[in-house]
Amino acid sequence: MIEIRNIKKSFGTLEVLKGIDLDIRKGEVVSIIGPSGAGKTTLLQIMGTLDKPDCGSVSIGGVTIESLNKKELAGFRNRQIGFVFQFHQLLPEFTALENVMIPAYIGHVPPQEAKSRAKELLDFMGLSGRASHKPNELSGGEKQRVAVARALVNHPSVVLADEPSGSLDSKNKEELHQLFFDLRDKMGQTFVIVTHDNELARLTDRTIHMKDGLITNMSGKDF
Repeated sequence: MIEIRNIKKSFGTLEVLKGIDLDIRKGEVVSIIGPSGAGKTTLLQIMGTLDKPDCGSVSIGGVTIESLNKKELAGFRNRQIGFVFQFHQLLPEFTALENVMIPAYIGHVPPQEAKSRAKELLDFMGLSGRASHKPNELSGGEKQRVAVARALVNHPSVVLADEPSGSLDSKNKEELHQLFFDLRDKMGQTFVIVTHDNELARLTDRTIHMKDGLITNMSGKDF
């Protein structure tokens, strides 16, 4: 599903990624852990086509990212990759339903189809009664579930999450972690999660350990 070969990335004189090789299988839930400054988020951003490596290649679902022009890349990202961030990044002026629909609108999905899909996802998240509420009327756990629904609205093949439970209390954290596995089982997405949460890392199919811009170890279940 995801093939990464010899990815290197520097910011000025700081070498953040020093040659990353990684394969992630379809339907796998993978965590990436390591100390601050290990290069985890930079790797996730390159995987998500939000940043470009200095050298190396990234392939997702058989599509080589470097072969796409700017317009093609934006369309690919919109259709194939969903993003979940630590602080949800919901737009405050829109309702939960409208926030979920935004990527579908960007992808030119017909309005009724986008609305139907967004409602279906909010229902799956247990938020059908909160669809008309704006973010300031939602709890932290509800906001993050809306963010997950938004990530899924275009049926992406890959969902990338950066510290998705970092701002949640223990109860909401556990519920969000379980949600990732429920979604994988129901919808077949591949999840790559950068986290400092060792409990979440233990639950995932495989854990990628990073330090100083390199993968130092991989652990987990046979998948």
